[in-house]
Amino acid sequence: MKRFLTILSAGAALVIAVPAHAADARLTVKVDVASPTGTVMVALYDNEAAFENGNPMRVARIDVAGGQSQTVFEGLASGDYGIKSFHDVNGNGRMDTNPFGVAVEPYAFSNNAVGNMGPAKWDRARFAVDGNTDHQLALR
Repeated sequence: MKRFLTILSAGAALVIAVPAHAADARLTVKVDVASPTGTVMVALYDNEAAFENGNPMRVARIDVAGGQSQTVFEGLASGDYGIKSFHDVNGNGRMDTNPFGVAVEPYAFSNNAVGNMGPAKWDRARFAVDGNTDHQLALR
């Protein structure tokens, strides 16, 4: 019996040490767009360095012209995430800019964060994902 309790307590310690739902969070990203053409490109980041350097952990494409208005990222660990997105209205696969480098197609960051003379920073764009999480983007 003593041996059984020792094994049971060791097993309980392992259960406590390992989160039960380490990577089963689900993020649904919904977009509001002004024009039902083209696609919305969505880049998901899981840390500040990746967000600032443009190295997304996952990407998705929402076919607005085909009637889609959301995408789902599954198998995420609970934690902080950030999103950068743009509406590729003309379907050329890139964000169009004017001669000064200013975007001429709608874009958005998570939390509808706004940048100051450039993209929004991580501290404004990050949001928590835990379990099933919905996040709305208003592309402007």
